[in-house]
Amino acid sequence: MEILLFGIINSVTLSLTALGFTLVYSISRLPNFAHGALYVTGGYIVWLCVNTLGLSYVPGIVVGIVATSIIGALMYRMIILRIRGMQISEIIATYAIGLAIIEGLRWGGLRGSTFTLPSFLAGSIEIGGIAVDYQRLFVLGSGGVVFAALGLFVKFTKTGLALKAIAQDERAAMMLGIDSDRKALVSFALGSGLSAFAAVLILPLGSIVVETGYNVLIYSIAVSIIGGLGSWGGAIVASFIIGFAQILTEVFLSTQYQMVISLLAIIVTLLLKPSGIFGKQKELDDRV
Repeated sequence: MEILLFGIINSVTLSLTALGFTLVYSISRLPNFAHGALYVTGGYIVWLCVNTLGLSYVPGIVVGIVATSIIGALMYRMIILRIRGMQISEIIATYAIGLAIIEGLRWGGLRGSTFTLPSFLAGSIEIGGIAVDYQRLFVLGSGGVVFAALGLFVKFTKTGLALKAIAQDERAAMMLGIDSDRKALVSFALGSGLSAFAAVLILPLGSIVVETGYNVLIYSIAVSIIGGLGSWGGAIVASFIIGFAQILTEVFLSTQYQMVISLLAIIVTLLLKPSGIFGKQKELDDRV
């Protein structure tokens, strides 16, 4: 029961952290290696709003998500747009931006484990004899709501349908009058906002530290590669695979091996099925 409960919660948590990365790549085919840095930035902005500016928690969350979305949009407009289509340059540029943000936060005073966000719900409940705190259950429920809301947004709004069209066939969408660069900017802003939203949900379970940005980036890449780059359904399935693998590793080995499991999963996937579980890219044998 413990493995089942915490496996599900951990899997949904991974899905939330990787959602922004997956969304940006599925729409614009841009690998946002600054995703982890934006995750930490969103949480830190909320902390600043609450503890420095004196805002209440909910307005602080809104400011943090909006500010992170604006940062993502500016990042695309000022830098990524100029090198779009140059795949290696995209990776280097986004990683460099993320590194600058994370180390800038460290230089600005984000050190130690004193920076924490309050939980939405205090206390815990027993499920099958296992104590589970309400915050983790809140993350679980919020994850379901976010996935459903995002699905409705893509299917029933004009902007969502345009983003879906770009993701399916960019050339055909441009022939129909859809501005690819503008929608890519929207995807960057939306993906950055989702990373901040995930941070607000998950960071109350721990503390805000810059190292979290690197971990979130690695987990997001693992989820995207295993599920298939650009596949939302694949990302969710991969999150459950990695999520349960991490819990089993923690139970039978040690917590310190969780990152190793994720990296091994990436290597095995690239060796056996380079396109991922639900990837739409051609297999290595076909390309050769």
